[in-house]
Amino acid sequence: MVEQDTIKLLRECDAGIKMGVTSIDDVLPHVHSEAFRKYLTECKQEHEELRSELEVLLDKYKDEGKDPNPIAKGMSWMKTSVKLGLEDSDNTVADLMTDGCNMGVKSLNRYLNQYKAADEVSKDITKRLINLEERLAIDIRQFL
Repeated sequence: MVEQDTIKLLRECDAGIKMGVTSIDDVLPHVHSEAFRKYLTECKQEHEELRSELEVLLDKYKDEGKDPNPIAKGMSWMKTSVKLGLEDSDNTVADLMTDGCNMGVKSLNRYLNQYKAADEVSKDITKRLINLEERLAIDIRQFL
């Protein structure tokens, strides 16, 4: 049970990191403020560093990881495109990213509760990812 929950939790983190990096890549061209761009770029880099740790663990369990749900990814892209098409501003980007961070935090906490038997290393990665998302949402409030 421990190994199964561990793999499932790591897969969800993998999908979450991929979704977060894709979302940042989607909005970066629309960011006007250098300070805002720095927050997003640093957060993306931290996501990628966490993903490297995650890949080592997934390899240990001989697992490929998980891609984000294609429907969720498509809906996110569509929402981003429409909102930025109507108003291409840092406020809009901050609003979109805050919503994404909040959804990520909510989902990751749900998975932490669902996969209680996961090992402490995978739980730690999940908590670090949650903290990254929470910190970004707080850091970018000034751009809302």
